[in-house]
Amino acid sequence: MFICALFGVLSAVVFTDTPYELKLHILYQLQLPLALTATLVGAALSVSGATLQVVLRNPLADPGIVGITSGASLVAAVLLLATPQWAENYLHYILPVGCFIGALATTFIIYKLARRLLGSSTAVILSGIAISTLSGAAIAWLYLFSDANSLRNLTFWLMGSLYQTTWPILVVGAPLVIAALAFQFSNASKYNRLYAGDVAATSSGVDVHKLTERSLVACAVAVGAAVSMAGSIAFVGLLVPHILRLLIGHNNRLLLPLCALVGASLLLLVALCSELTRAITLPVSMITATLGGPLLIWALLKGQLR
Repeated sequence: MFICALFGVLSAVVFTDTPYELKLHILYQLQLPLALTATLVGAALSVSGATLQVVLRNPLADPGIVGITSGASLVAAVLLLATPQWAENYLHYILPVGCFIGALATTFIIYKLARRLLGSSTAVILSGIAISTLSGAAIAWLYLFSDANSLRNLTFWLMGSLYQTTWPILVVGAPLVIAALAFQFSNASKYNRLYAGDVAATSSGVDVHKLTERSLVACAVAVGAAVSMAGSIAFVGLLVPHILRLLIGHNNRLLLPLCALVGASLLLLVALCSELTRAITLPVSMITATLGGPLLIWALLKGQLR
């Protein structure tokens, strides 16, 4: 599926009547960044969702629900609206770093707040919902100070778009995603030990507290970079791990790589659908939520029946 979707995105311009030189330009400047963005963002959101669900011991954990996405989106919105004209040429470097800082700061606040209140995974989810609500309110206030053009761009970007990425943004964001995913893959066996509980995991040599903190940082890095490249994309981090656990089980050494592959394939298919409907560019979150809602309900019902 991944190879077919990747080939479809890259070859969307090949079978047209466009001149050869223009085809090469479109392939290099538009189609290849689009394919890389879909691959990296889909993998980052899916793997981060799977990791959060394990380390927080909560099946509802997701970069959007926990609040990581909202923190990155808030910083991105501020940068998109408040960057002075002289600094706009450097926005492709500022945006990934800003989103990473926003995601990391939000993660730190949520984790510390949860530990101060209850110290449980439920507290993390509730704290994340509270921070997401505050971030959403702050973004809504920013709308009041936006002109019509900025308002349209901000709205479309917050709904997710695979067409905003440029090579400079990929150069900064891609290494962050790859490094974060590598950390999560390398700790897959430790995540498996968390299923037995904190006491059993600690007795088997896992520093649960340190692993949780580092995993949250890795998720913040991956999601912050993903938001800087494609905006806020809903449902991928919640949907993909749930369906794969239903199909292949809970072994994270297999689950995490497959989450990366399926998440990348999903966003590549979304990009391909958008390429085939050239009359309008569809917001990514609209497509993922439309497809993801029924699929998640099916997965939940199938799991309940079992």
